[in-house]
Amino acid sequence: MLKVEQEKENFWLDNENVLKVNKKLKLLESKLEKVVFYEKKFLDVKALIELVEIASGDDEAEFYSELNKSIKLLESDLNKIRLETLLNGKYDNNNAILTIHAGAGGTEAQDWANMLFRMYTMYADKQNFKVKVLSSLDGDEAGIKSITFLVSGENAYGFLKSEKGVHRLVRISPFDSNARRHTSFASVEVMPEITEATDIVIKPEDLKIDTYRSSGAGGQHVNKTESAIRITHIPTGFVVSCQTERSQIQNRETCMKMLLSKLAQKREEEELEKLNQIRGELKKIEWGSQIRSYVFHPYTMVKDHRTNYETSDVFGVMDGELEEFISVYLKMSAT
Repeated sequence: MLKVEQEKENFWLDNENVLKVNKKLKLLESKLEKVVFYEKKFLDVKALIELVEIASGDDEAEFYSELNKSIKLLESDLNKIRLETLLNGKYDNNNAILTIHAGAGGTEAQDWANMLFRMYTMYADKQNFKVKVLSSLDGDEAGIKSITFLVSGENAYGFLKSEKGVHRLVRISPFDSNARRHTSFASVEVMPEITEATDIVIKPEDLKIDTYRSSGAGGQHVNKTESAIRITHIPTGFVVSCQTERSQIQNRETCMKMLLSKLAQKREEEELEKLNQIRGELKKIEWGSQIRSYVFHPYTMVKDHRTNYETSDVFGVMDGELEEFISVYLKMSAT
């Protein structure tokens, strides 16, 4: 039906409808491609089972080893597909915009913010997502004070929305000459990237727009021109900024998308809160609360305080192994 609609004479005249139809079509085609892909995977595993049954000696051992690997990979893929069935939020299929802010504590907290950025970058790489830094502010001596980046990929927001909140680090500080244990905090904000038209209206008179010189990497152009843009939405107090594009116009466009995303998310959270009140639910999402602790000393542990899921593999988690945390959170949220 969507392809039939595309073929209508005046279809391309309605830009809003074009974006909506094309997005739905792309999503459905992606799902169909997955069905075809995994159907082939099942047939490959079936063929390996048949080879194991008729093989002998060294061939049998080789085919059996290959079969085990194929089954494990297939199980991992199927677990991800099961998780995707839990992503039924309005914006779950969208890209995600993450902002990390270092908490109080100077260099130690700024280093922790940088560690979290690395963790999410490595997670994104494992999921074949793309990462693009939109704005950043370097730390005084090391790390970062804040960073905003776009994670692009199917269901990026649906998976990463579970990361929103305060993250706590406990370790022996490499910046403390007395090797004392420090506790640091960083906040992570996650919102969907809104690219399609919405009914949210942003009035020009509600905006305060500032230009400034970009900091950090970017070359001669970035350092010598005031191409960076900061927009404040006066009614809500939301502030967005972008410094990575080459012109004020491009940075402004990116800022407006980020602001639209913030406003859309705010409305969705308000609607969810009203729905929970109507249902009389005791469970409430506390977006600003501490969600996870990462302990490096005196023992190793990462614990999610919402689901109580924990692991001792803190170094694996810092290398982007977040799938189990996300999986447990999504399953809990669906109940």
